[in-house]
Amino acid sequence: MPAVTVENVLALPRVESPDRATSTTRPVLSVTDAPSGFEGEGFPVRRAFAGVDPRYLDPFIHMDQMGEVEYGPGEPKGTPWHPHRGFETVTYMIDGTFQHQDSIGGGGLITDGDTQWMTAGGGILHIEAPPEDLVVSGGLFHGVQLWVNLPRADKMIAPRYQDIGSSNVALLSSPDGGALFRVIAGDLGGHSGPGSTHSPMAMVHATLSAGAKVDIPWRPDFNALVYVLAGNGTVGTDRHTARTGQLVVFGDGDALTMAADATQDSRTPALELLVLGGRPIREPVYAYGPFVMNTREEVAQAFEDYQAGRLGTVPADHIGS
Repeated sequence: MPAVTVENVLALPRVESPDRATSTTRPVLSVTDAPSGFEGEGFPVRRAFAGVDPRYLDPFIHMDQMGEVEYGPGEPKGTPWHPHRGFETVTYMIDGTFQHQDSIGGGGLITDGDTQWMTAGGGILHIEAPPEDLVVSGGLFHGVQLWVNLPRADKMIAPRYQDIGSSNVALLSSPDGGALFRVIAGDLGGHSGPGSTHSPMAMVHATLSAGAKVDIPWRPDFNALVYVLAGNGTVGTDRHTARTGQLVVFGDGDALTMAADATQDSRTPALELLVLGGRPIREPVYAYGPFVMNTREEVAQAFEDYQAGRLGTVPADHIGS
């Protein structure tokens, strides 16, 4: 169950369904399974974009679903200190707690619906780790990390950190109350989220009650991706099946259709979706390790700059080892 919810969904502002006579529902181009793997010091992830043509992902580069896992005492894991350049990292904690620190003084705890939005720009070092009390006690860990590309003109901008608390996220309802939308960034039906982005985009966490169906407006100049965090349902007017750990890529249009199966399993009472879209940058991408640049030479320079200490230094009061 996501941490951010409300008792009465119908008390929220509503996202009106697009006019069927004047809107074009986007067709489903593909549904792919996200393979499982491990990240950082060994926490489990699903690689959401694996096997998908990058032209359908632009401006997004990479996304991991972290967990969902219930850690025992002593088991929680994070990442060591590492560099980034050329893009933005977005870490959204659905349930659980992560502690962030970076080389420009940003950081803190992100927990239960919080988001940290880190613009790496020309270079930054950071770490994400479970706090000590969570390591001792264990507990639920579930989140998403998304990499958003920066256009060539912005790749070397000064790094920046945004702490987006769960209370700042825009909460919306479908007309019948069957769906709850959490707008983290961008706009949905005229309602804007708090995230400030360099690449125009939208990021929405939607919860559809069992049996609910929604039609939402979507900017025609954005691409459209839906990742199933949990549950079972269908997407598009052709009702393509979509289940936990699958990514749906949509074609052109200005509306999206999604529905939750009438019967969900006892562990996942609703359909949980991450809806993403952005304006494609349409520039060459060379991504390797922690860097996303336009050319191989620029990535080689990033490694050289990191080794020379030009991407920042670990603070004296750093967390981790």
